[in-house]
Order: sequence, then C-alpha cells, then structure tokens
Amino acid sequence: MIRERRSKRPPRAVAAGRGARSRVLRIIGGTWRGRRLRFPPLPEIRPTPDRVRETLFNWLGTRIVGARCLDLFAGSGALGLEALSRGAARVVFVEREPAAVRELRTRLAEWGASGARVEQTDALRFVGGPGEAFDVVFLDPPFGTDLLGRAAERLETHGWLAPGALIYVEAPAREPLPALPATWRPLKAKKAGEVGYHLFERT
Repeated sequence: MIRERRSKRPPRAVAAGRGARSRVLRIIGGTWRGRRLRFPPLPEIRPTPDRVRETLFNWLGTRIVGARCLDLFAGSGALGLEALSRGAARVVFVEREPAAVRELRTRLAEWGASGARVEQTDALRFVGGPGEAFDVVFLDPPFGTDLLGRAAERLETHGWLAPGALIYVEAPAREPLPALPATWRPLKAKKAGEVGYHLFERT
C-alpha cells in the first residue's frame, strides 16, 4: 500500500505544475517586457494568447502611445497592462470577479503603474451609465454569451468612444460576429485556433 501511494505522488505534482503555469502570463513589449503576472484559475478568465496580443499591438502601432484605454471584461488584465507597458496614458480595467481584481491591483501596485484604475463591477452595468470618451477599447467578453453585442451597443450609445476610436474584439472563430454598430468600420481580422480577433475603427 505504501508503494502504491508513493507511485501516485509524481503525477499529482506534475498536474499541479501545469495548473500553476496556466495561471501566469508575461508582458511581451514595452517597459514591462518580460514581467509576469498571475491570475486566478477561474473558468470565466480566458487570457488573450501571447501571439494574438503581439499581432494586436502591431496593429495598434503608435496609436497606443498616449491613448486613453478601456479594458472591458478585463479578466487577467493582460491587454490593459500591455497597453500601459507600451505607453498608454490611461487604462480603466473593468472586472467583476473579486479574486481577479485583487491580483490586478496587486500587479499595478508592484509595478508602480500610473494612470490605471480598476473598477470591480459588472461590465454591462458600467457601460450602461454616462460615458467618458476612450481612444482604444478592448472588448473580450466570455464566449458563449450575448455580452459582445450588448456591450458594443452601450459603448456606442452611451458616449464611451472618442471619434476615430479603435475597438478590439475577440469572439469564437467559428461563429459570426453579432450585429455591431454601423459606425464601426472593420480594419483587421485574423484567427488563432478557436479565437477570432478583429480591429474596428469608429467612423
């Protein structure tokens, strides 16, 4: 019996290691390049992969410098943190999960981030109120919901988008996008596995 118990320990240790690695991301560009951030293992949090973030910020280019950004459905906060690392003037993170909010606030404090604010609230409730104009919005809601279309409509009608704002959207690659505001002009689109990602400009 003792030998059997010992034989089971290595698989459990390996599994735990895989789980720990799955909760760590790294910043891939800018002043915080190479820094790592942790996020809780919640099923609602689906971080944007490194290669997708790299493509996105290549698309954004120098327009991220000095930009006012909104990271809606922030989750791990990777998109907003990447934006700050690359020179964004301000990022508002919106996330409802307390554990994710705690981790994000801890990272911002540890890294001495300026121009960042974390709002612990429901994303739809947040954009349902009077808006402030943002230059870049990251819109990556949980898959399998109707949140994308609803959030897009509120962003447009409640004054959250500056003229010419850029809106980044993630959605399931195998499903068509919901109806989005007619003022959103598609600029770029690619797929990475099960993820489709898009960049729009508000005209």
